[in-house]
Amino acid sequence: MDHVAVLALFDRDMREGARPDGPGARIERVDKVVRQVGAEHGWNGVVWSDLDEAGADAAIAEQIRYYADLGREFEWKLYGHDQPEDLGRRLRAAGFTAEPEETVMVAEVGDLTLDVEPPDGVSLLPVTDRAGVDLVADVHEKAFGTDSTRLRHQLLAQLTGDDDNVVAVVALAGDTPVSAARMELVPGTRFAGLWGGGTVEAWRGRGIYRALVAHRARVAVDRGYRYVQVDASHQSRPILARLGFAPLTTTTPYVRTPEAP
Repeated sequence: MDHVAVLALFDRDMREGARPDGPGARIERVDKVVRQVGAEHGWNGVVWSDLDEAGADAAIAEQIRYYADLGREFEWKLYGHDQPEDLGRRLRAAGFTAEPEETVMVAEVGDLTLDVEPPDGVSLLPVTDRAGVDLVADVHEKAFGTDSTRLRHQLLAQLTGDDDNVVAVVALAGDTPVSAARMELVPGTRFAGLWGGGTVEAWRGRGIYRALVAHRARVAVDRGYRYVQVDASHQSRPILARLGFAPLTTTTPYVRTPEAP
């Protein structure tokens, strides 16, 4: 994979050319910043910027003012190659809190190992309705220990909207949901995004996560996408590497609430 070319394509397709991630969301392009305003319970934040040292602080202040006027918490999704080099420090000084860094990993679907099946006794169930969304959200809460309210609303809106741009799946051990994941497909781009892959602790290490990655990648192939992309934690990075993914850059969420000073 040509790292430089794919990184430039990723920035152009998925960041500078970002599309709304669900019904009711909108993308705004203001000066050298691309941001999303989410629907109720949706994600809000900056997905791309092209800043320099002279204008970075003013751009940060403008985004803070804008989202504060909306009363919204928002995230500045900072990538490892973004400029200026001290943008993370500037965000922290402006009241943002940095969450754990992840590695953006990308694979060309034609190079992936896709003949991966779930372990014996585990089946994969496509998610198409509210009951399936509840299963995904329940797994998410158990796997990550975080509230899944926003996920429930966003995934249900995506599945019931007019666009067919999300694929979700839950892994069942008998009737018990033990892992879940989704894939977001962005029309007009070459990237399919793999999101939310998580397995409850007692079922980790059995190959379920790998099976969910392969399942979604097969769907991406069927729909004509060339690349699949994951924001990988340190736990999932070695699994993805064994499947054929390579690191592209890093990403760190910087979060700011309206109440922050």
